[in-house]
Formats: sequence, C-alpha cells, structure tokens
Amino acid sequence: MMPVNFSPLRLPLAVLAAAFLLAACSKGEAPPEPIRAVKVMTVGASAFQSGHEFSGEVRARVESRLGFRVAGKLVKRNVELGQQVKAGTVLAQLDPQDYRLAAEAARAQVAAASTNRDLAAADHKRYVTLREQNFISGAELERRETALKAAQAQLDQAKAQLASQGNQAAYTTLVADVSGVVTAVEAEPGQVVAAGTPVVRIAQDGPRDVVFSVPEDKVVALKQGSEVTVKVWSGPGSLKGKIREVAASADPVTRTYAVKVALEGALQPPLGATASVVPQVLGLAGVPVIKLPTSALRQEGKGTAVWVLDRATMTVRSQPVVVATADGNEAVIASGLEPGMLVVSAGVHVLSPGQKVTIWQERSSSNPPVAKVSTGQSASITQ
Repeated sequence: MMPVNFSPLRLPLAVLAAAFLLAACSKGEAPPEPIRAVKVMTVGASAFQSGHEFSGEVRARVESRLGFRVAGKLVKRNVELGQQVKAGTVLAQLDPQDYRLAAEAARAQVAAASTNRDLAAADHKRYVTLREQNFISGAELERRETALKAAQAQLDQAKAQLASQGNQAAYTTLVADVSGVVTAVEAEPGQVVAAGTPVVRIAQDGPRDVVFSVPEDKVVALKQGSEVTVKVWSGPGSLKGKIREVAASADPVTRTYAVKVALEGALQPPLGATASVVPQVLGLAGVPVIKLPTSALRQEGKGTAVWVLDRATMTVRSQPVVVATADGNEAVIASGLEPGMLVVSAGVHVLSPGQKVTIWQERSSSNPPVAKVSTGQSASITQ
C-alpha cells in the first residue's frame, strides 16, 4: 500500500470549498416585513345630506276619456293632440246615415199610431152616443174604451221610440263637455268603434297634480295632507304641495303605490312635465350620522368590517360594522363605531390583524412641477 502524500496547497483549498458548501446549504434569516403607510380618518358625526326623492309627472286633476255613446264608423276627427278646446267643441263625427233612417222609421210609426188613435177615439165617441140612446150595451162601450186606451198607449210608445232614435242620431256627433287640452287621440277616421270606446282624452282646465310611485316600505309614512317639495325640471325653483291621495292597493306590475300631490299657488307647471318630489316626512337632511368612504369598507365573512388603528401600539384591528344606507358616495354606519376612533380609509386590502402601520403623510412641495423641453427630446416633468 502506497502512502498518501498531502500537498500543503491542497489542504486550504479543500477547507475553503467545504466552507462554501456549508454556507450555501445554511438558511438565511427572512428580511423583516416593511411597515405600511395607510390613510386614516377620525370617526365623527356629520349631517346627513341626501333624502328620499321620487320622480313624478305633472297631470291634470281630472282627465276624461271621451267616446261615442253609439257604435259606428268614424268619418271625421276635428281635433289634434295638444289642441286647446272649449266646452261644446265638436271633436269627432260618426256616419249618421243608419241612425237617420231609424229615426225616419220611428217617425212613420208615430204617424201610424196617431192615425189608429184618432180612429179609436172617433169610434169611442160614436159608441158613447149610442149608449146614451140605449142602442148598445155597457159592455160594448167598455170594449171601445179599452181599444182607445190601447191606441193611445201605442202612440205614446211610438213617440218615445222616435225620441230615442233622435237621440241616437245626435250621439253620432262627439262634443266636448268641458274645456281643456287634448292629451291623447285614440281613434282615427275610417275606424269602426264600439259604443263607449275612447276616441280622445281631455285634461280639464284647473288644478294639477304631481303623480309619483313609492315602494311598500315607504307608503306607510305618507299620509293625506303631508307636505312635499316639488322641483320641476322645466322651471327654476321649487313648489310646495300636499299629498291629496294615496292608492289603496299596489300596482300589479310594479308593486308600487301611486301618490297624488296637489300643487299650491297660481303658478302651475305644464302638463306632462317631469318633476322630482321630496316628501318632508321621509327627509333625513340634517340628522347627525357617522359616514365613511366606501374605500374604508371590506367584506369579512358574511358582514362588513373596517380597520381601526390603535394609537398606542400603531397596530390595526378588525372592527365589524353595520351599514344602514348610502349618502351620496359615502356609507352611513348604523353601529360598530364610536366618535374619536381612527379608521383606515385606504389600503385596507393589504392589511392583517395586529399589523404595524404608519400614518401616511402627504408630501407638500413649495416648488410646483416644471415642464422642461430639450431639443430633439420629449418633454419631461421634474420636481
């Protein structure tokens, strides 16, 4: 066996290689987590700004749908949409020919019944004379009296029928019974309409209402006589009004309740104008509430929570809150916070319970940014 000779240069190299291998295999310490800077705000009570506002429409208090009282073919319509009409204005006309013929037939029946009545009256007069002379019996005279009464009844019936047919002929002309403005036209010339079918709709002159709809959870607070504020888009300023009527049942489609507001004052907005209605009984303006920006909220489990900063330890903790409603772009907090707490308002998605943070301070610079432009280069902003 040959002896092993170690060179004096090989031994230091081997030791150095082993040291490098041990250093490579050893695990270094993790760098400390950086302390994040967050924006915070102090919780305090502020006035509620928004209120319940509903969209409505200006309508006439009384709006009538007028139609013919008889059926027929519409041959003429004398009014157009938006036209102002007076009481007695002819609105439309049906073909009256059939009703005129029926009136002529009734007139002829009156003439025939009148002739029969006159003949029965003459016979009765002659038989009265014969009875006085005892040429006929009392029973025969009674039969003549009965015949006279029947003839008179037939004449009365014919006259009533003539009057009815005359009215039917007059009903072929549709006349406005009130003054107002035409708000809808629902039939055109050439159309065959049934009795009672609406032809035109007239909004009567006089007071006007603002009609709007409210959901079921708000209709209980609205009572007749409650004051509201109405703002019409087509005019400046606002109008005062009072609730005149609240629907007793909900609309079957929208499931909302119709509310009518009577406007006060001589100035009446135009029909069909869009208006916003603010009921004073539903107003919350000026009520002190706690509001937070939506950037401060986060979802935690099935609820909502915020990060609250502890000044002593500069750490954050999760605080569950209950959101009541929204006021513009801010959330109104119903419970979970007290005035004076520090709440993180930005950067909530990167925090964890017990994490140390610092309060972010906005850097202020007395020198505004200056734009420098050099030849052949693009403009750059320097601070």
